[in-house]
Amino acid sequence: MRPRLKPVAPSNRLGAHRRLLAAACLSTLLATSLALAEGSWPDLKSELYGDRFLAQSDDVIRIDAPYRTTNDARTDLHIHLSAPEGLAISGFALILDENPMPVSAQIEFANPVPAFAFSATMRINGPTGVHAVAEMENGQLFVAEGFVKTSGQGACSAPPGTDPKEALATLGQMELAITRPQDTKSLAKRLTGSTNEDLSLAVDIKHPSHSGMQMDQISLLFIPARYVETLKIDVNGAPFATMTGSISLSENPSVTLSIPSDSRNVRAILTDTDGTTSEVERSLADY
Repeated sequence: MRPRLKPVAPSNRLGAHRRLLAAACLSTLLATSLALAEGSWPDLKSELYGDRFLAQSDDVIRIDAPYRTTNDARTDLHIHLSAPEGLAISGFALILDENPMPVSAQIEFANPVPAFAFSATMRINGPTGVHAVAEMENGQLFVAEGFVKTSGQGACSAPPGTDPKEALATLGQMELAITRPQDTKSLAKRLTGSTNEDLSLAVDIKHPSHSGMQMDQISLLFIPARYVETLKIDVNGAPFATMTGSISLSENPSVTLSIPSDSRNVRAILTDTDGTTSEVERSLADY
């Protein structure tokens, strides 16, 4: 007599079906979450850097960004760079993945530098991944990444915060401020007698930074895009660095960057997308 197969109870079959369904749903949810987390970065990475390898090292490149913005239209982002021993940095890019103009600021150095610090006030249009990519003089790339949540104001299309006539009257004006960083690392350098310490140059710019997505509140017509195209920094009469801007720069943006410790004269030259140029110079003889 053949052994009789013990039938599976309906409740057991139902439980197995539910477990399979739950596993499938969880797998789909995880895949969706991963895709949302990556956002536009895989496509941007491919478009900007092709199949080049992007190394990750907090010792080389780091982003300081808020977990959540307090003002989507004016958010401070900070980049810290320090080249591996034997190398120097030729430039870097700040990328806000989900902004309408993702490549938000780029810096190119006239001569590669061993270390650099950069910060700027940016528009963050919505929740986005943030990437900073540095290129060494030998072509090696390093990347740092983060994520910033926002209040959902849509900063790139928010109405201008200043009077249009006033904005045009002061457009291009700049103020320079030079300080010596007062962090613990700098203090340690001073205590050990080292004077090889970078200075910090803050450039406050008067510019409406129109994104092309903003609407005039009276005419209800879109305001043409007009923003800082380049900001060139000369140190001691020679080119030092050039920043290429975008609509991601905030209205009246502030840009801060490190300059060599032996700087005695600094000049900033601004050009916007309408061809307007302005410049300001400061002597550092008193430092």
